[in-house]
Amino acid sequence: MEARAVARFVRMSPRKARLVIDAIRGKDVNEALKIVRLSSKKAALPIRKTLESAIANAENNFDVDVDQLVVVRATVDMGRALRRMQPRAYGRADIIRHATSHITIVVGDRGRA
Repeated sequence: MEARAVARFVRMSPRKARLVIDAIRGKDVNEALKIVRLSSKKAALPIRKTLESAIANAENNFDVDVDQLVVVRATVDMGRALRRMQPRAYGRADIIRHATSHITIVVGDRGRA
């Protein structure tokens, strides 16, 4: 049994989000929730919401005990960059690229981790 949740186009650099994701990969879901709640990183909020969604999906769709769940897979992939124009000197323009991320979290029972 595996339940997953995906957050797409999160306005955050994948490199910065991976710092938090690496901390919760393979952990018990209760411990992973504690880690993201206590983290001071900006990435912790969307990762916490995605983790809570994956836990709710497992609980509602597969009727499993939450205490038996483990974070089986947790990845952050690069999304499409948002492009904006920034006026510069002498009538020129620069492109400002805002990075986005796709956060995927899969939870499963203890035998799968």
